[in-house]
Amino acid sequence: MSVSIAKEAQPRAQCALKQSPILDLRHVQVENVDDALFISGSVSSFYHKQLAQEIVRAVANGASVVNSISVES
Repeated sequence: MSVSIAKEAQPRAQCALKQSPILDLRHVQVENVDDALFISGSVSSFYHKQLAQEIVRAVANGASVVNSISVES
């Protein structure tokens, strides 16, 4: 039985966000849903939303990334 790419990447992605020097990103959640990485939560700027996406994409190992983060001002 093979493990999906997204399932293997999820803990790495969550860890990468938790280690971010940007506090907003430490509260973003990463879930493996239908072989894709879904990122959710809220951040204070569009820049942080994009940054979270790029951090997850860097460790996603080819898995799809769906960014559902909301920007709260």
